[in-house]
Amino acid sequence: MASDPDFVQFIAEQVEAAGDIFYRKMFGEYAVYCNRKVVALVCDNQLFVKPTAAGRSHIGKVIEASPYPGAKMYFLIEDNVDDREWISELIRVTANELPDPKPKKKK
Repeated sequence: MASDPDFVQFIAEQVEAAGDIFYRKMFGEYAVYCNRKVVALVCDNQLFVKPTAAGRSHIGKVIEASPYPGAKMYFLIEDNVDDREWISELIRVTANELPDPKPKKKK
């Protein structure tokens, strides 16, 4: 089941204080970017945040799940999506810990 574009827009609005936020449809679902880094996926109307030590510390009791079959485990965020301050901070600390994207090669 594909995610509802309205839900993806809601997530983007919730985390807009974390930095430069945008999302892109990928493989029928969505990747959420913060400052040019993929920080989360939205799959089946659920938010999956890339695992980092800072994110784990911020969340506390972490629920890990795979966003789609064969994917690595991510932090599944179920309860605090409505808390803008909390979710924005999670996205901010996650983005800060992830490496910068590699420059694209010229063709």
